[in-house]
Amino acid sequence: MSDTAAGLLQVGLLIVLLAACYRPLGGYMARVYTGEKHSRVERGAYKLFGVDAKAEQTWAVYARSVVAFSAISVILLYLIQRLQHALPLSNGLPGVESGLAFNTAASFVSNTNWQSYVPEVTMGHLVQFAGLAVQNFLSAAVGIVVAIAVIRGFARNKTDRLGNFWVDLTRTVIRVLLPIAILGGLLLVALGVVQNFSGGHEVTSVVGQTQTLPGGPVASQEVIKELGTNGGGYYNANSSHPFENPNPLSDLFEIFLLLLIPVCLTRTFGVMVKDKRQGYAILGVMGTIWGAFVVLATLFEVRGAGTATRAAGAAMEGKETRFGEWASSLFAVSTTGTSTGAVNSMHDSFTPLGGGVPLFHMMLGEVTPGGTGTGLYGILVLAVLTVFVAGLMVGRTPEYLKKKITAREMKLVSLYILATPTLVLVGASIAMGLATARASILNTDSPHGFSEVLYAFTSAGNNNGSAFAGISANIPFYNTALGLVMLLGRFVPIVVVLALAGSFAQQQPVPVTQGTLPTHKALFVTMLVGVVLIVTGLTYFPALTLGPLAEGL
Repeated sequence: MSDTAAGLLQVGLLIVLLAACYRPLGGYMARVYTGEKHSRVERGAYKLFGVDAKAEQTWAVYARSVVAFSAISVILLYLIQRLQHALPLSNGLPGVESGLAFNTAASFVSNTNWQSYVPEVTMGHLVQFAGLAVQNFLSAAVGIVVAIAVIRGFARNKTDRLGNFWVDLTRTVIRVLLPIAILGGLLLVALGVVQNFSGGHEVTSVVGQTQTLPGGPVASQEVIKELGTNGGGYYNANSSHPFENPNPLSDLFEIFLLLLIPVCLTRTFGVMVKDKRQGYAILGVMGTIWGAFVVLATLFEVRGAGTATRAAGAAMEGKETRFGEWASSLFAVSTTGTSTGAVNSMHDSFTPLGGGVPLFHMMLGEVTPGGTGTGLYGILVLAVLTVFVAGLMVGRTPEYLKKKITAREMKLVSLYILATPTLVLVGASIAMGLATARASILNTDSPHGFSEVLYAFTSAGNNNGSAFAGISANIPFYNTALGLVMLLGRFVPIVVVLALAGSFAQQQPVPVTQGTLPTHKALFVTMLVGVVLIVTGLTYFPALTLGPLAEGL
């Protein structure tokens, strides 16, 4: 079978698997968040933590709960790292340095999972599974419950209540994430992913040198790393390491996992707003842009970018021969279209324009299909903007899902859209202006060096976590700057979008008239695709011309 045929078969199988899960999982999640019954385990958790499961919260209280829970999570994860040397299963490793511990705590709690360290020689088993893996569950759950609260804002009328954060969080972990993670973890083990508590195995390499191969509870962390669109690997090589991703079947399954919940949440959205066509429309936008980026990335990598790569048949630098260009490009686009950040190849080694594809994909706000929850509420904000633009064109008050879009809502939409680009561009400009930060760039005096810095702040601001890896990021400036950008890039949009949901929930629904823009048809899908691309292009194009575009052209 040719590489092209194998690549097309892989993409086709991925789409079939997602299509098979779309209705059952999307409908199941809708029932989880609309049901009134609580399981015995859930009631025990509410009693333990003093939660009144019947008390719903306003958007402000919901937002404070999200921020408070996440702040406590940052502190606890920071302490676990700092005290690693005194904890069991540390593998004899010392406590993590304070700056790196802050960066890592901010990273995993914000669902970014940026790693400025070599995991297998920095974090012991306990920190990996009781610290990092736990946050993989909780940060993913936070994103999902915020999306559910936003959906309720569209679905409810004349109320200031969006649900109960603690109930939503508990249900997400127990009913959604844990069951899929258990089954997925068992399948990963069957496919060859490591799962043990070994401190390492001494082996002799093909050149006669002794090498230690560390083991660990890898499969249990790998499954939630992908399912929760987290991305932080147990090993420094991430999903290009054979212990994390041993073969093409495991590779396809991991791509499936990282797309699963973001895709199926569009079905949940359609069911909860009582118009499934709205979910299909949002999915159509996500799928259109994702498919276009897969084609572009694959084309750039297969064709190569120079005489040597073309003579070799393709650009294989930085790629695993187990996967090749097609699977590497598919993984790169899927991981940067979500907030996963896991990699099965090194994005820094992609061709200039090929590397620019995942960078630009993140700049879209990671809404195609986005992270667990974050992708859905992000694209809903852009949908509101699209309806507003359409309303200006025809000279009438814009409406979305029977809710009027007034000046208050547009102020919140504007704050949401401007927050992340401000963090990314200001952070990158400061880094390029400081000598200590520039000294960390390995590709000095070249557009690629700027691309590495821009990629780092884009990844942090959009809570992705992947990297070009051409900068030495474990220095005080990057540990602090990227940590702050990750936290602000996560929680500022969350507070803003919850305020937007609260504003919609209080409204009286307006009747649909002949002047109402149908938001479930091809015209709206096309307009939303245009808004996603144009808003991003106008914001980031100058920076892109200094980096990947300058290098590629």
